[in-house]
Order: sequence, then structure tokens, then C-alpha cells
Amino acid sequence: MKVRASRVTLLAALAAVLAVSVVLAVGCGSTPIAARDVLHAIAAHVLDGVPASATNDAIVWEIRLPRVLLGALVGAALALAGAVLQAATANRLADPHLLGVSAGASVGAVAATLWLGAAWGALTLPGCAFAGALAATALVIACGTHGTRHRQFDAQRLLLAGVAISFVLMALANLLLYLGDQRSATSVLFWMLGGLGLARWSLLGVPAALVGIGALLLLGRRRELDALMSGDVAAVTLGVNVARLRRELFVVCSLLTAGMVAVSGAIGFVGLVAPHVARRFAGASHARMLPVCALVGAIMLIWADVIARTLIAPDDLPIGVVTGLFGGVFFVWLVRGAR
Repeated sequence: MKVRASRVTLLAALAAVLAVSVVLAVGCGSTPIAARDVLHAIAAHVLDGVPASATNDAIVWEIRLPRVLLGALVGAALALAGAVLQAATANRLADPHLLGVSAGASVGAVAATLWLGAAWGALTLPGCAFAGALAATALVIACGTHGTRHRQFDAQRLLLAGVAISFVLMALANLLLYLGDQRSATSVLFWMLGGLGLARWSLLGVPAALVGIGALLLLGRRRELDALMSGDVAAVTLGVNVARLRRELFVVCSLLTAGMVAVSGAIGFVGLVAPHVARRFAGASHARMLPVCALVGAIMLIWADVIARTLIAPDDLPIGVVTGLFGGVFFVWLVRGAR
């Protein structure tokens, strides 16, 4: 009973921090808006009221709130994918983008910019980025399996395949950019460095659905994930089909990451850092850790975005630069600690 109460208390505290972070982050920017004005603008839309200021209403509801909510969704998705991949590969340094998803999305975005333009309207670039991410993931999974009759997953082989294919795809993306024009380079820079500038209310539906469905599927495998952390032999002894479980986990994580990359570009290190922070709070049990990890990832990316759009305001710094700087320092500390 005490364990359940502490878990509920922890989740409630993090949910409160997330809610406060959303309100404060919406108020931050080149035009600061007080928290009470942010709440008033949101309440005016939710309760069909009259906004106090048309300017504040437009900034809050049309620009900043969708961006902050998209950041929370992307952060939660990358954190969940990172936590599960670290368990599936038995490697605490695993990250969703090691699967080559970001590089595949960049190639898809470059190809769309060079050859399609706006053929399918506003969904052209995100759609091609998503297709490229899925294609890269399929290629990594194909290279990361062995056996002719029963395709078996090899965790280390998968990670090595992801790193190698990422290098190849990024080289291809850079080659296409070099052969293209300046407009192409500017458009694709978003996917290569990451950002939330595309955030609109109409874009939130798919990421929200992916996060919800992905979280339910991964939480449904929480006991198998705990068994997998003990090693393949122990997991098999407990009745877990390790090969099938890894296949399901990699597919779900790849879809989660690809969907987020399609709307936010390549944002690294969230999937590496958030699971380690979550384990400090919730322990190694995935029933406790996964919800905490999602909330931690959402909070982290919200504040990373605040730094990105206020550090050199009124211009936006690519959010991938911010997460890379902080995540790189954390990575070095983690490696030194592991040694």
C-alpha cells in the first residue's frame, strides 16, 4: 500500500510540475506574458469566454500553446522509446536515434524539398520525413537480425547497424543538400537540427495518438521488460519469448520516434537522459518507471524549447543544439560513472 501511495504521489507531483511548466513556458518568449494572463487566455477558449486581450490571445492560443504541447508530446515519446530500448538492448547508453530514424527522416525531407516541393500541401515534408524514418528503421532492423528461417534479434548487432546506417544516410542527405540549392538547405535544416516551429493545433492529433497508443502498448509489456533486464536466459526461464518481444518493442519504439521526428526533426539525447533521471526517482521497475519517464521527458523538452526560443530572441535556436549541449555533458558524466 505504501509503495502504491508513493507512486501516486510521485506521479501527481510530476504532473503538477508539468502543468506549471506548460503555463510558465507559454508565457516565456520575446513578448513575455504573465501566468494569470496565460491562464485567462486558455480559459477563454476552453470555457467559451471572451479573451481579455486579442494580442495575448493570439500569441498564447495560436502560437505558443500548440508549440509547448507538441514539445511535451515529443519529449514523452522519445523518453519512453529510450527507456524501452535501453531495456531491450541491455545497454544504458541506447538512444532512439541510434536506430537511424533521424537520418532517414532527414533524407526524406531533403528528397521532398528537391523533387516534390509542396505537391501534397503542408503535409509534404512531414510525410516524406516519416516515410524516410520508417524506411531507415526497416533497414536497421533487417541488418540487426540473423538467422535464415527464424529471424532473431541481436541487440548489439542492431545498435551497430543503426550507427552505421545513420552515417551512410546522413552522408547521403548532405550530398543531396550540396547538390541542391540554398532554399533546400534552409528547409531541411529543421529536420537535421530539430525544432518545434511547425507546431499547429492541426498537427497535434497524430503525435498525441502515437504517444497514447505507444504508452499503453509498452506499459502492457512492463513485466516482460523487467524480466528482460535480468538477461535473456532469465527471461526465457520466466516464459518470455525474447525474440518476439524485442521485435514488438523495436517496432513500437521506431514508430514512436519516426512520428515525432516527422513533426519536430532530430532531437537527440532526450531518450538517453530522461530514463536515467526517471530511474533515480522511480527505480528500475517499468510499471513505475515508464510513466515517470514520460513526464520527465515532457518537462525536459518543454524547458529546452524555452531556452531555444529565448536565448537569442526574437530568433529561435534549434532545439537540437540545446539538447545536444546538455545531453552531451550528461553523456560524458554517465560514461565516466560507468567506468
